[in-house]
Amino acid sequence: AVLSLEEGSGVVGTIDSYVPHVVGGLKYTQGWGAITGVVAYDSNYEEVAGKVRLDVNATDAISLFIMAGYGTDDNLTDGTWAIPAGGRGFFKQWGGNWAVWGGGTYKFNEKTSFNTQISYDDWENLGIAANIAYDIVPGFTVTAEVDYLHAGQFDDAGFSNWTNADSKNSVGGLLRFQRSF
Repeated sequence: AVLSLEEGSGVVGTIDSYVPHVVGGLKYTQGWGAITGVVAYDSNYEEVAGKVRLDVNATDAISLFIMAGYGTDDNLTDGTWAIPAGGRGFFKQWGGNWAVWGGGTYKFNEKTSFNTQISYDDWENLGIAANIAYDIVPGFTVTAEVDYLHAGQFDDAGFSNWTNADSKNSVGGLLRFQRSF
């Protein structure tokens, strides 16, 4: 269980009065997987957002997850993170009121895994990511990833510089070298 009072961060997220943001959550874990839930109150906009996640260890090599989020956006109208169809807040980063995520990992062996995730929200934004992670030595991982975004109303929210102005579809990728100590 977790309960926190938070100051936030950044121009949009930092509290603007003596009232902190409030976050609470619970997690139940077993050998089969886990169920997790979290709820957050944004004191700046007086909005609430929450997520529920189910993780399942299907086999020793396959793990899957599904998550759903819901948040209010009635007060997100100052133009900072909002558009007329509803906005984003400090704890609700998706477009509209709801969003869903799903994905999984397949471990080929102790060193190599394939990971994928798909997301979709109320603004009809669709994101797909897939990567291969390889542990060269313990604590040093190389990950190659490809990402796809279909921007529903994403461009309308002032983030059009993140996508091609002539297209609502974008493809990107990354090559990450990570050393953990």
